[in-house]
Amino acid sequence: MADSKKRAQAPRLSTDFLNRFIEALMLIELSASDDSVVDDLRRWQGIGYREHFEGSALRCAAAALAAYDGIDPARRRAFEEVCRSMTRLVATVNALLAETPRPAEFPMIVEVAGEAMRKLISRSAQFINADGMIDIATFDDAALQGRIDALLAR
Repeated sequence: MADSKKRAQAPRLSTDFLNRFIEALMLIELSASDDSVVDDLRRWQGIGYREHFEGSALRCAAAALAAYDGIDPARRRAFEEVCRSMTRLVATVNALLAETPRPAEFPMIVEVAGEAMRKLISRSAQFINADGMIDIATFDDAALQGRIDALLAR
């Protein structure tokens, strides 16, 4: 009982950070058919988990940072690499938007970029929801789901 109470009080990571990437995903997907979002997408800036919560007024910010500091450094670096990948994906779409005329295959590129971004956001959300206890660089979605199913079956 005391063990579960201790875990409940421990600082936890926060998915609020992912809202920044969800916004970028929305802008990417809209950019294929709506030029009014292109400037918003160009202004979008990727920042890291730490920077997001250091500048946040959210009540959970200090706890989210404390939890982040408690993650195994190798796992934290792998998570940060996934975040950099999402930022590079946005930069790639922005580079294609800057081409005049836009490539004819731009709608297909947006579709592929959107799918990749959704997958990276999903992996990041799983990492955050597991409080960094999974290795984002190597975990297998099916194995993770199996572990979740086993926990729920208890």
